[in-house]
Amino acid sequence: QVQLVESGGGLVQFGGSLRLSCAASGFTLNNYGIAWFRQAPGKEREGVSYIARSDGTTYYTDSVKGRFTASKDNTKNTVYLQMNSLKPEDTAVYFCAARTQYNGKWYGTEQYNYWGQGTQVTVSS
Repeated sequence: QVQLVESGGGLVQFGGSLRLSCAASGFTLNNYGIAWFRQAPGKEREGVSYIARSDGTTYYTDSVKGRFTASKDNTKNTVYLQMNSLKPEDTAVYFCAARTQYNGKWYGTEQYNYWGQGTQVTVSS
């Protein structure tokens, strides 16, 4: 069946690092644009990063630029989000998502065909 499964979330202290993984099954990630989103309590779901299908170009929301890095390993059909210098405001449930349609902004949730179940990231102060 078609699935995206995130892993790697957890509890870290201010300034710490985590690497999230998103493993795809039932489809080939290389044929999709791939995003990481996050949602904190009382907040809208926010686009964090994106890897373009066409050439692998990455995009980031301003608040994580220089701290987070999105990447993918096509041989493993897996996407990663390396998160460094974590702050309490990064606390959220993180989701990976994949899309084949390209008629809107990458950070629009309605663009995506498939979603993972989410993994909790908590950064203590």
